[in-house]
Amino acid sequence: MRVLVSGAFGFVGRAVVRRLAADGHEVWALARRAEVPEGLPVGRVAVGDVRDAAVWQAALAEVDAVCHLAALTRGRESVERPQSHWEVNLGGMEALLAALPADRRPRVVFGSTAAVYGAPERQPIGEDAPPAPGNPYGESKLAAERLLLADAAVDGVVLRCFNAAGTGDVDEARIIPKALAVAAGRHPRLELNGDGSVVRDFVHVDDMAAAYALALAAPTGRVYNVGATPASVREIVATAERVTGRRIPVVHRPAVAEAPRLVADTSLIRRELDWRPVRSDLDTMIRDAWRSVAAG
Repeated sequence: MRVLVSGAFGFVGRAVVRRLAADGHEVWALARRAEVPEGLPVGRVAVGDVRDAAVWQAALAEVDAVCHLAALTRGRESVERPQSHWEVNLGGMEALLAALPADRRPRVVFGSTAAVYGAPERQPIGEDAPPAPGNPYGESKLAAERLLLADAAVDGVVLRCFNAAGTGDVDEARIIPKALAVAAGRHPRLELNGDGSVVRDFVHVDDMAAAYALALAAPTGRVYNVGATPASVREIVATAERVTGRRIPVVHRPAVAEAPRLVADTSLIRRELDWRPVRSDLDTMIRDAWRSVAAG
């Protein structure tokens, strides 16, 4: 199968490209730049803005499926820059759907987010939880989901991904590389809001990529959670110290209003697609991320 991956050169995109190629697919990329990261197994590269239907139209020629990952993904930043998140996240989906060939409908696997749920009281969170996004990032992703699934003629599947971690994870906006940057000596201390008891769900980027590969054959119209390992910030810091053998000084700032626990119910994707995370234990995710942080 020939699969187009948008956002192919990003953290998750690179893992998806590698997994698809390992599974025998021919992988094409849609990216903002032409330079392919070293060793990434992509064929044709379409360069352009995902908000441009003409860019999509050229990229979609002769492909059998699309994994649409390109997005703006920072929730706090979306509060300050809501328009840009709406333009890229919803506008990108609008452009993709407008460019789909009328005579041939490739499968579209959309990389959505757990942020569409907001902060539900019931945990773990199932796909049937009422969406209640708490920021423009989640709102724009939910709107893109609904647009994709509203047209019965479009062969769409949605993956609501929780927190990716592991190989290549160097973005210090995320807690694991942020803690590891302190371990690497790039910062003197790790500043945390509150006591570190907040729990989030983490999944190795390679296991997330496996979910994208499996979704190529999923029933049309399905929505799946992709998560694996609940962990508190305190657990992450303790594990990072053990894995790296280095102390991570922590400074606690005043707590902010946030959900105490956000954990995925992944029973649906496990049952229907036989998806099983194999690298998502906390030690492996942090060890793989440490290699990337230390190398950088």
